[in-house]
Amino acid sequence: MLDLLTDPQAWVSLLTLTVLEVVLGIDNLIFLAILAARAPEHKRDAVRRWGLGGALVTRLLLLMSIAWIASLTEPFFSAFGLDISWRDLVLFGGGLFLLAKGTTEIHATVEGGGHEGNTRSMSFAMAVAQIAVLDIVFSLDSVITAVGIADHVEIMVLAIVISMAVMLFAARPVGGFVERHPTIKMLALSFLILVGASLVADGLHFHIPRGYIYFAIAFSMSVEALNLWAARRRANKAGRGRPAE
Repeated sequence: MLDLLTDPQAWVSLLTLTVLEVVLGIDNLIFLAILAARAPEHKRDAVRRWGLGGALVTRLLLLMSIAWIASLTEPFFSAFGLDISWRDLVLFGGGLFLLAKGTTEIHATVEGGGHEGNTRSMSFAMAVAQIAVLDIVFSLDSVITAVGIADHVEIMVLAIVISMAVMLFAARPVGGFVERHPTIKMLALSFLILVGASLVADGLHFHIPRGYIYFAIAFSMSVEALNLWAARRRANKAGRGRPAE
């Protein structure tokens, strides 16, 4: 361990892996924000903590089973000309779950207008259970990425812990921002559908680089940020131009 502290390459690996873990955790964070908003208000912080805590435990457990993780990529049956592994099935199932979840959340947000109970009727246990299901999918690719970049388990563990601390710090402000702005929430749900489609494609051996998806959502968010800024400026001008009573 002391050798790692004095090895510049180890520090570069730690920084690179931490940044990648945070980036790969964006979809997890957005999913967490959407589900936390559906839980009772006084339990939302607990949903965020339990959700990210579960993600941390899942990643560390998978990391301690590197040999088993490697076996998940080995094909165990063939169908339609494809060699299917357990990883393919997990990604395919997780992608379908995200597609269904994103679609139902958009339906509840748009069609459920005027019925507050329809959009916030999820219990604490149900929210945590759904987060746990997606944690398995997100953790699988996250750990495979970590194993491919770093050579030392200590670096992998530290990078995962640091990235989870960053996401825990960001979870509440991100969730609050998404909840306050319906258009941002719709973009976030659309992002989850994009991620779900990419997971289904990965499960079918059609790899879509995540960078394309992240660029698309970053561009959309930037446009919406400009819209919010313009709307705020118009509101401020209207307030200043209103005659005093």
